[in-house]
Amino acid sequence: MPIAELPARGVVAVSGPDARPFLQGLVSNDVARVGASETAVWAALLTPQGKWLADFFLLADGERILLECERAQAAWLASHLARYRLRAKVDVADESDRWTVFAAWRDGAPVGLAARDPRLPEAGWRCLASPGALRPDATAEDYDHHRLALGLPEGSRDLESGRTVLLEAGFDELNGISWTKGCWMGQELTARTKYRGLVKKRLVPVRVEGPLPAPGTPVLRDGAEVGTIRSGREDRALAFLRLDALAGPEPLMCGEARLRPAIPAWMRLPAESPA
Repeated sequence: MPIAELPARGVVAVSGPDARPFLQGLVSNDVARVGASETAVWAALLTPQGKWLADFFLLADGERILLECERAQAAWLASHLARYRLRAKVDVADESDRWTVFAAWRDGAPVGLAARDPRLPEAGWRCLASPGALRPDATAEDYDHHRLALGLPEGSRDLESGRTVLLEAGFDELNGISWTKGCWMGQELTARTKYRGLVKKRLVPVRVEGPLPAPGTPVLRDGAEVGTIRSGREDRALAFLRLDALAGPEPLMCGEARLRPAIPAWMRLPAESPA
């Protein structure tokens, strides 16, 4: 089973008797499920207007909840969450220096504080361990290629702070939203987007034929801009594309490369868009 250290990932710890209800009113998924099985919970923190700010895996560490997040966002995330404490009995701390984050895929469970990646069975496991406790046999680049092939977003590499709507990035299909747990910050716009069919673009995996364009490079169809490319590696990438750009014979061009959408089986698109 390949296991890769992910140095770009960090950990924020939320502890105290009110940790679960505190997070429950803030994040997009059901915190009550954390620790109920060997599956992590994937969730996002949104603006009050329903736009993405951060996403993370929630794992139980005894009574504490650990948020495995982007390391570059960890200090900000801890500070931002702490602003909402009010009278809640919680402590929020950036513990990125105390943990090493790993991803493992294919068969078997890794040692350490491990839980299945809830997005897709093929995604494998998320694992937190003390520094030096595990010896990886794959690289972060190997894992990056794996998750790009599955079409899984990777935080700010693929999503735009204060702009991206969760349904554009697959959070519904990838088990990142609870529609039954009650109110949470940004829920109203997220629900309206779903039930009114307001999604007009999607983050989709693409095959890259030619040199990999830089993130943010416009994607063109017949000379008109229809989206932008986001993260990529070698011949795989993710791109935000208008749904109407997925139809028609005209090729999608990005920089000097040609892009071919590779819509995964898990992704649900409107009936008029090709799957």
